[in-house]
Amino acid sequence: MSSSVSPLAPKHLPDMPVIAGVRLATAEAGIRYKNRTDVLLAVMDKGTAVAGVFTKSKCPSAPVEWCRAKLKGGKARALVVNSGNANAFTGKTGRSSTALTAKIAAKAVGCSEDEIFLASTGVIGEPLDASKFDGVLGRLAETAEAGDYLAAAKAIMTTDTFPKVATATVKLGKAKVTINGMAKGAGMIAPDMATMLSFIFTDAPIAPAALQALLKSGVEDTFNAVTIDGDTSTSDTLLAFATGAAAEHGAPKISRATDPRLKAFVKAFNQVLANLSEQVARDGEGARKLVEITVEGAKTKASARKIAMSIANSPLVKTAIAGEDANWGRVVMAVGKAGEPADRDKLSISFNGIRVARSGARDPSYDEAQVSEAMKAPEIAIKVSLGLGKGRDRVLTCDLTKEYVAINGDYRS
Repeated sequence: MSSSVSPLAPKHLPDMPVIAGVRLATAEAGIRYKNRTDVLLAVMDKGTAVAGVFTKSKCPSAPVEWCRAKLKGGKARALVVNSGNANAFTGKTGRSSTALTAKIAAKAVGCSEDEIFLASTGVIGEPLDASKFDGVLGRLAETAEAGDYLAAAKAIMTTDTFPKVATATVKLGKAKVTINGMAKGAGMIAPDMATMLSFIFTDAPIAPAALQALLKSGVEDTFNAVTIDGDTSTSDTLLAFATGAAAEHGAPKISRATDPRLKAFVKAFNQVLANLSEQVARDGEGARKLVEITVEGAKTKASARKIAMSIANSPLVKTAIAGEDANWGRVVMAVGKAGEPADRDKLSISFNGIRVARSGARDPSYDEAQVSEAMKAPEIAIKVSLGLGKGRDRVLTCDLTKEYVAINGDYRS
């Protein structure tokens, strides 16, 4: 966890309202860090529905495998998250560690181990001593309160420079329902059907299957449209919990994701995901500029996404932005290598609304001084027009600075 907050961090963090049926507590378990919280326990009321999406990495962490197996039950009573150790690439030891953690948590909360969900973040390849949770989780279960999401978000940070939280309130039927979310992530970020670590809580009465469908759809244009360095983590986990407490106030019970009564809720739910995913991009390791890349005129949306990601993951593009250089030649390179339909002579490129290239060549009105001044802004918008169709997509990334190398060169030190 850095002592220097990203210059792109939000100026204000929202007040996070209480969600009925969710209690939170954090502690120092000494997993890796000293003098800071590193474990979070979230306790949910009986009947809480759960949904999740996870990394597609072929080398997933032990907690990811645990959650995938338990997700089939559709119900959750507790979530345990630790920072400092990812419990990934730890073999049988890792699986034993998750089992022991779940056993300790289930005893503390008073539920089945099948209702315990786990997530870990930090160093890969080092065994996690789950015995450090013994006693700690029992104390947290007793002291958990309906509350402090900011403290919870801080406990799961690694190289993050600020806690990431978001909230939304919306009507569902006659009742007001709340959606709260938290996330962590600053490096090894290129989600694939998941995110780094992110947890969403709501009091809406939504069945597990419906919640799963909403979550799977919601990540596509939010977390899956963010990249920091092109590296998909072994531990990517996004879990959503719906306590259903709002049913007591008139919220209808939802069994299908296509229920028309969900329209406003879905919009708010996706806004929370979008807010959190943008915060991740703003906290990219060493980042000094938030970069939005829009590709339009592609053959399809999928093609536009691949081209946008090719640009966003290019070290040459990202370092040019860090150097405040509108180097459209590097953007052209990234478009060309994406392997998607493109016509050099139809290509147009702009930086922060200033067109620098048109019809496959430098724009006749190009003004170096004007563009250089625009590149000094903390937020950079790159727009690429292919002129081939109606496909359009947008992704977020950040620049690549010397500090990224320093952070990752010293990560295990």
